[in-house]
Amino acid sequence: MPLKVYNTLSRSKEIFTPITEGHVGMYVCGPTVSGESHLGHARPYVTFDIVHRYLKHLGYKVRYVRNITDAGHFEEEGREAEDKISQKALLERLEPMELVQKYTNLFHWAMDAFNTIPPSIEPTATGHIVEQIVMIEKIIAAGFAYVANGSVYFDVEKYHHAFAPKGMPYGMLSGRNLDDQLDTTRELDNQEEKRNKSDFALWKNAPPEHIMRWPSPWGEGFPGWHIECSAMSNKYLGNQFDIHGGGMDLQFPHHECEIAQSAVCSHVTMAKYWIHNNMITINGRKMGKSYNNVIKLSELFSGNHPLLEQPYHPMTIRFFILQSHYRSTLDFGNEALKGAEKAFKRLWEAYQVLLNLTHDSFEPNAADSAQTDVDNLDAKVNAFLDEFTEFMDDDFNTAKVLANMFELAPIINGIKDKHLSIHALKPTTLARLKSDMQCFIEEIFGLKQEKEGGDKLDGVLQLLMKLRKEAKAKKDFLTSDTIRKELATLGVHLKDEKDGGMSYQID
Repeated sequence: MPLKVYNTLSRSKEIFTPITEGHVGMYVCGPTVSGESHLGHARPYVTFDIVHRYLKHLGYKVRYVRNITDAGHFEEEGREAEDKISQKALLERLEPMELVQKYTNLFHWAMDAFNTIPPSIEPTATGHIVEQIVMIEKIIAAGFAYVANGSVYFDVEKYHHAFAPKGMPYGMLSGRNLDDQLDTTRELDNQEEKRNKSDFALWKNAPPEHIMRWPSPWGEGFPGWHIECSAMSNKYLGNQFDIHGGGMDLQFPHHECEIAQSAVCSHVTMAKYWIHNNMITINGRKMGKSYNNVIKLSELFSGNHPLLEQPYHPMTIRFFILQSHYRSTLDFGNEALKGAEKAFKRLWEAYQVLLNLTHDSFEPNAADSAQTDVDNLDAKVNAFLDEFTEFMDDDFNTAKVLANMFELAPIINGIKDKHLSIHALKPTTLARLKSDMQCFIEEIFGLKQEKEGGDKLDGVLQLLMKLRKEAKAKKDFLTSDTIRKELATLGVHLKDEKDGGMSYQID
């Protein structure tokens, strides 16, 4: 069966047909590197790593573009209008680009720990200021943006009335009604500059205290959040490309604004298929600073967070994410994570047993032929394997593939323990079982063996952090600094938290 994907734009599953045969262009909104990556970043980047891997498995040549937002994260909806990176740089007493590099490195470290394949291109917003200014000039020239006090705003209402008859209304992705948006939009800073509340910034005039600023035809300033992705996706994937991905929280306003900006410049919907992963909760609650439940990835791996009962290996997290369909909600709780840890261990152990199974290792016996008739083991195994591709072709359903793997695990263990006969499987079926399991577990799902000794290493580091904390309490700063510096030379970096705790990161 052909690959089907759920397209947010049509709100239905569609057969995937790329614009150019044999090639796929995919753009995924990357992180804002104003802080350390947290649990919320784990799901989208693992999800689209699976999409990337599976498309390559199907034989497509994939250009995967995932940006780095390093020029702030200016939003018009849902928060104060501020440049997060400049604000954080002042707080940490770092140059903005020094802070950007620090958190970009941390993001790459986490993605490597999750065993994600790096994107084909990873453009940065600051590296594409020229492209953003050119796109803004086009939008102004077309009459869909206006300048106010050195800032440039996109005229949403004018766009909507002009492009709705062309099948590209504002709200086409999220399903939001423009009139409702006008009634519910929050009052924000510089709201009086706008013609309408729903208008969003393409370029913002930089006040004197603003650190990150660039010259433009409208004065010194910095780009709006939405224009960054439109400019970068257009440069590397063209006016229209195959897949645009991201979390559901980006549908509005970010992706909606991207569509509008790009439509003015190219007169087409920028992406053919829009894929969005659902959100995560932590112990049943939405993750947010107000709930004090934001878990950084380094904290997740070390277990150093009040909501965590133990450290969780990156492969446990990856496996846990794959246990649910990407469009379903996913709750990160200790019991669920510990369950995933045990399940992944069982699956990996069965997989290792399978790789060592051979017909020559088991002597045939008289019961083999009878068992074959009763159990029909060969047909059962092939049926489970047939469904691997069937499930993945049905909107990347990793959860169902894993369920089949857990049906195969007791068969593998049964053969090992001689409760089932390996001779009930044809040699071609055993070879296929090994090949398909290896392909899906390692190549498509990107799972790998957890390094032994991880728990012991964590225990040693927790002990050293405890000793350092005790030394600081006794004002023995020589010992405290020595522990920190010696660990740093080994690639282990300690971080003092605001609550008095400590965490570590390994290069």
